[in-house]
Amino acid sequence: MDEVLDLTIDLCRRPSVTPDDAGCQALVAARLQAAGFAVESLRHGAVDNLWATHGSGGPVLVFLGHTDVVPPGPLDRWSSAPFEPTLRDGLLYARGAADMKGNVAAMTLALCDFVAAHPRHPGTVALLLTSDEEGEAVDGVRRVAEEFTRRGQRIDWCVVGEPSAKTDLGDVIRVGRRGSLHGHLVVRGVQGHVAYPQMVVNPIHRIAPALAELAAREWDAGNALFPPTSFQVSNIHAGTGTYNVVPGELALDFNFRFGTASTAEGLMQAVEAVLVRHDLDYAIRWELSGAPFATAPGLLTGAVRAAIREVTGIEAVGDTGGGTSDGRFIAPLGAQVVEVGPVNASIHKIDEHVRVDDLPRLRRIHRGIVERLLL
Repeated sequence: MDEVLDLTIDLCRRPSVTPDDAGCQALVAARLQAAGFAVESLRHGAVDNLWATHGSGGPVLVFLGHTDVVPPGPLDRWSSAPFEPTLRDGLLYARGAADMKGNVAAMTLALCDFVAAHPRHPGTVALLLTSDEEGEAVDGVRRVAEEFTRRGQRIDWCVVGEPSAKTDLGDVIRVGRRGSLHGHLVVRGVQGHVAYPQMVVNPIHRIAPALAELAAREWDAGNALFPPTSFQVSNIHAGTGTYNVVPGELALDFNFRFGTASTAEGLMQAVEAVLVRHDLDYAIRWELSGAPFATAPGLLTGAVRAAIREVTGIEAVGDTGGGTSDGRFIAPLGAQVVEVGPVNASIHKIDEHVRVDDLPRLRRIHRGIVERLLL
């Protein structure tokens, strides 16, 4: 059995549903310590964070990943148990196989390979892992980034191991991500009997015109790096549970995914202007989970594309789609960030899987990236 497949299987056997690391980081730490890495635990609350480094000074190249996974869902719908890794037809089936324990294994072993071959390499190479990427992402890389700011920890380049490929390993890399802005809105009315409309203020009726305007609005046209900003309602609730009572309050959750053509501040101001214009009695709470970021063509993107080309023969396409990643916490530290990983078609799904042949190829890609940047 290939070494990277063996380590992936060991990681996937651990039911590390967020934020429980279930011993994954200890397994990785043992490998890295044996290879000569300095390993530090940066635990916050219930979240495990691992920081492992080799070398000193700059430049600093960090590989970033997570050991937590989403819940498996209905167990009876899986073809094999989600935490009993199973090989079938060239695929490894397990929760977390693609997102992202296979790539954690590949990054770990690539770093071990590199320092074994170049023990006195220039600069610093590091691995940062968290068990809070799939959850609230509060005590994971967000908190570690705050600690790095206090320490003055330098990061020049960051390779995130999120599954980025569309159909074949290396066909797509993420060179940026959209920002994510959540709005939690409460519209207040006056509760009462449905038979006496003159005595009530129905918050459902009141929000309807404003909501229609928000949903129909074109927020921006996007730009060369990002698609147009999208506005989506994710939850709406009102009512007392009975048909003859007008509710006194409506709660609505919505989200913006936005690029650099808009700002969080501008989106917040525009929404509240609509609410005021429609004369709503409202309260709103905003939550910015991450600002947009993008990495321009340069040393990092060049190294990533060249390593992919050498291993797969594919010319990678840069993309900024998908959701958010922990790269949003590293980019503000001044780092260039690129995401490189396996095919993402099965992530978070029943019967999640990764192509077995892609695991050693990921290992070679990551080693190629390090060698191009640090040697």
